[in-house]
Amino acid sequence: MSESLKVSTVGSGKNLVFLHGWGVNSGVWQPLIDILKDEFCITTIDLPGYGLNHQRLPLPYNLQNITNMVAKKLPTNCILIGWSLGGLVAQMIAHTYPEKLKQLVLICSSPNFSKHADWPGIEPKILDFFTQQLELDFSKTLQRFLAIQAMGSVNARQDAKIIKQAVQQFPLPSPIALEAGLHMLQSIDLREQFKTLSIPCQMFLGSLDTLVPDKVALAAQQLNSKVIIEIISHASHAPFISNTESFAKRLVKALV
Repeated sequence: MSESLKVSTVGSGKNLVFLHGWGVNSGVWQPLIDILKDEFCITTIDLPGYGLNHQRLPLPYNLQNITNMVAKKLPTNCILIGWSLGGLVAQMIAHTYPEKLKQLVLICSSPNFSKHADWPGIEPKILDFFTQQLELDFSKTLQRFLAIQAMGSVNARQDAKIIKQAVQQFPLPSPIALEAGLHMLQSIDLREQFKTLSIPCQMFLGSLDTLVPDKVALAAQQLNSKVIIEIISHASHAPFISNTESFAKRLVKALV
């Protein structure tokens, strides 16, 4: 089934669109939306297989098909904000449909998530572990991943709790989307596309992030010197949860 995606929109003003990461859904954005909705028109799109779209799956489930589905729901001339895996989708949209975007914002995301000799990232064995565990215990694997996203934060336990509560308001993600998403994190390499980005791009990285290390900043800058990169101190993989108010101010300041 690959029917049109459901979206949620609140507020009025400049169009901001938010894409969530692996294993979660658009509920993770609620603390940030509460701060920004009086100033902006905010659209959240659950990726295929997640949240409101947990039954909407493109076949095959791959980055290009996801990109095409999400791109159809974007408001004109929007600022697209992608976190983690959502940042991969956002980068692919910026490459394939640049005319739809005014600006690209990446939060704790990277053109290449997997660690290589010439690129900082997640150890492949960690992603292998999650892929294996997903088949054994769906629920426990999701909980572990949520915990990793908060790891390093001063309030890690509280952050993980906030993420979990936000996510539980929506249906569980599709196992197909979860498995394919892990494969994408392992195998997708958008470094060549990142080099040729034609729209303004802002990256936010967390100094304590264990999934997308802040060393990505230098590597990304070498690929594309036009990209503006900000490292948030004392922040882990979800700075909009651990540092919501200060992150909101940073985000607003960075928008074109």
